[in-house]
Amino acid sequence: MIKASGCLVYRFLLFIIWLSSFQDVAAHDKLNEHSSRSTTSELANPPGIGVSGPIQVSPSVIPKYASPALPWTPPMYPTFPDTYEPKLTGKCPTDFQAISSVIDTAASDCSQPFAALVGNVICCPQFVSLLHIFQGQHNVKSNKLVLPDAVATDCFSDIVSILVSRRANMTIPALCSVTSSNLTGGSCPVTDVTTFQKVVNSSKLLDACRTVDPLKECCRPICQPAIMEAALIISGHQMTVGDKIPLAGSNNVNAINDCKNVVFSYLSRKLPADKANTAFRILSSCKVNKACPLEFKEPTEVIKACRNVAAPSPSCCSSLNAYISGIQNQMLITNKQAIVCATVIGSMLRKGGVMTNIYELCDVDLKDFSVQAYGMQQGCLLRSYPADLIFDNTSGYSFTCDLTDNIAAPWPSSSSMSSLSLCAPEMSLPALPTSQTIKNHGFCNGGVGALRLIVLVFLLYVVVVRH
Repeated sequence: MIKASGCLVYRFLLFIIWLSSFQDVAAHDKLNEHSSRSTTSELANPPGIGVSGPIQVSPSVIPKYASPALPWTPPMYPTFPDTYEPKLTGKCPTDFQAISSVIDTAASDCSQPFAALVGNVICCPQFVSLLHIFQGQHNVKSNKLVLPDAVATDCFSDIVSILVSRRANMTIPALCSVTSSNLTGGSCPVTDVTTFQKVVNSSKLLDACRTVDPLKECCRPICQPAIMEAALIISGHQMTVGDKIPLAGSNNVNAINDCKNVVFSYLSRKLPADKANTAFRILSSCKVNKACPLEFKEPTEVIKACRNVAAPSPSCCSSLNAYISGIQNQMLITNKQAIVCATVIGSMLRKGGVMTNIYELCDVDLKDFSVQAYGMQQGCLLRSYPADLIFDNTSGYSFTCDLTDNIAAPWPSSSSMSSLSLCAPEMSLPALPTSQTIKNHGFCNGGVGALRLIVLVFLLYVVVVRH
């Protein structure tokens, strides 16, 4: 991997170019016998799932275009789709204006065409949070915490229509695997406020979740066990949080998950929308940071090239770099997810007989596991805490990248994943470079400024015309 010192934090500016520009690029691609690439209608499909392959940003997938000289400016001033008044069903008795700020955040976080790139970390957590808040506040005068099936269908349709009218990707329900049934309470036996408050210690629940600490909740949870305890109680399972949930049948698990949605609805009823949204996003971040969302195959070629390597080897490093390049541009991931991804792949390599730390030999960094900026050899890792896409009429969509310096990918101590813990005292994110070690290459201001990289037309090209 080619290395370059950068800022601790920089912002990717992602521009939407005229639709005609996309069509011209797609047409040119077809003339060059790449007609098998998909269209914008498939954009929101999760990368690496199903028949579509991972998004490729490497120059090798765009052989007909030379890399432009830097600095580079877009060929035309960027413009963005206009918002419009959505056509609603008229059958959803809800004041959407009451939760307009949460809707606006969801529309921005799930913007087209970047929803798939940030789906796992930003878009889907915010969309699900919006549904929880809507479910709790759809009719505050009602005693019900869920919606009837027919009303849920209409309201879900209206929510998606409103989001799309505000530049969101129209297929976020499929991207996030969410349907109108998420609003109905499913098989949970308790669906109203009165019964809920009779069986659940609601004061204890609200105290635990009113203010969720993003620094402590994921490792020393307070709100999460309170939600689970309430869900277990209203589902009819007389057990404590520490007990193992019975798995003999899926009905038990489904009921508990449905009841968790009812608990979220109750919290949304009792908390201000902005506080509820903040809490739910933090809880989601705890969940997503525990797993690597990337899809990858067995590293057979890497194992073959690196099994007996004890010193830097061109063939080994070439094989490893090719393998990582094949997965790195599927989506944007967080710094903690990058640690998990690096550990998973490292464990697979150790299991195959690669005992040497080839990450160190081949200079593999954490940022190598996430989307790379074309032509800059800079990867973007999102923060492990909740983040949003910010829309500006002048600069477009932007988000903050974290840990962009050359922080080495961790090599696992064994082939087992059981030893990995992001909460153990000895396990934390690698130390950031000190101010003395940060080199200023003219992009930063004081070591913490914003390195503004324009993601070239090629990035938009491969997002729209999937390889």
